[in-house]
Amino acid sequence: MKTDDVTLTTADGPMRAYEVLPDGAPRGAIVVVQEAFGVNAHIEDVTRRCAAAGYHAVAPDLFHRSGPGSVVEYGNFEKVLEYFKDVGGDAAVITDIDAAIDHLRSAGFTESKIGIVGFCFGGRVTFLTALHHKLGAAVGFYGGGIVTGRFPQFPQLIERAESLQTPWLGLFGDQDASIPVDDVETLRATLSKLPIDTEIVRYPDAGHGFHCDKRDDFRADDASDAWKRTLDWFAEHIS
Repeated sequence: MKTDDVTLTTADGPMRAYEVLPDGAPRGAIVVVQEAFGVNAHIEDVTRRCAAAGYHAVAPDLFHRSGPGSVVEYGNFEKVLEYFKDVGGDAAVITDIDAAIDHLRSAGFTESKIGIVGFCFGGRVTFLTALHHKLGAAVGFYGGGIVTGRFPQFPQLIERAESLQTPWLGLFGDQDASIPVDDVETLRATLSKLPIDTEIVRYPDAGHGFHCDKRDDFRADDASDAWKRTLDWFAEHIS
């Protein structure tokens, strides 16, 4: 694998992205979307795991408006809220995701060959992106704010579900205090009525952040199963 930092151009200035190229010809490309804590060691590790699976992977720094390398320690939600204010809202988020997608297009990938995966805040971003783009596949890990909005700048998205253009897989933990099981089942019921391929998976004993081995809620077995499902979803849908 080859790892590097690249600088992408956005309407709000330059944005750092962590990029990893696989050994050999890539089978597709993946945008990796950060948690609410920035492009930290965990997100960089996920990006490398995507490349190890054969994908050209890039993780855009959605906190670039707060300054280069803006990363928050787990649990420091006061700083997270400051950085969210700097992000501004969904229009800015899509601006940044568009820049990452454009970068992958310039590397030779059509949208059908591009997938997106995100965690926490990034899980919601994958759903938002799927409303705007017809990508090959999208996967959201414990994405809050899809059914019940959390912040004024990030409203709920479920009322726009009929606009979903990308096959979307949602992975949730039943013990996640920030995402009620009722919300997950409301999302499942809504998505089941759509013509596009979707799936919701619940882990009964998992909480928020169960995929991250840097967090107290990490659950190795559930994380392993969820990652396998993620790669299977990409393999099935990225043509």
